[in-house]
Amino acid sequence: MVNNLVTSHASAIEEMHFIEDIGLFFEQMGMPRMAGRILGVLLISDPQAQSITDICQKLNASKSSISIMARFLAEVGLIERVASPMPRRDYFRFKPGGWILYMRQWLSLMSELHKITERGLALMENKPPELKERLLEAHDLFSYLEEHFPSLLKALEDIRVFRPQV
Repeated sequence: MVNNLVTSHASAIEEMHFIEDIGLFFEQMGMPRMAGRILGVLLISDPQAQSITDICQKLNASKSSISIMARFLAEVGLIERVASPMPRRDYFRFKPGGWILYMRQWLSLMSELHKITERGLALMENKPPELKERLLEAHDLFSYLEEHFPSLLKALEDIRVFRPQV
C-alpha cells in the first residue's frame, strides 16, 4: 500500500514536470505558456477528453485563463472540443492529426513570408548582391520548405495510417 502511494506520488510529480516542460517549450516558441500547459495535460490525460474544470484543477489555474487558451489551441488545430457527458460543460481533447495540421498551418505562414521576401528581393533588384544576401537566405529557406515539407508531412501521415496502434 505504501509503495503504491509513493509510486503514485512520483508519477504525479513526473506528470507535472512533463506538463511544465511543454508549457516552457511553448513559451520559448513565443506562444502562451498556459496554452502549452493545457496541451501537456491533454497529451497525457486519461480519459483523453477533459473538462475545463478538470484542467483548472490539474493546473491550479483560473477558468477564464483555461477557457481562453483552450480556444487558442483549438484555433491552431491542436485540440478540439468534444461532446460532453455533462450539460453546459466544455470538454477538450488533443485532436487526432493535430500536429500535422498545426505544421501545415505553420507552412502556410512560411509561404506568406516567402511571398514577402520575393517582394523584398524585387525592391532590391538594382542593389549590390551583398545587400540582397539577407533576403536571399530567407527566400532560399522558404523555397526549400515549400518544396519539401509537404511531402514530409504526407509521408508521416502515410506511416501513421499503416502503423499498428501501440
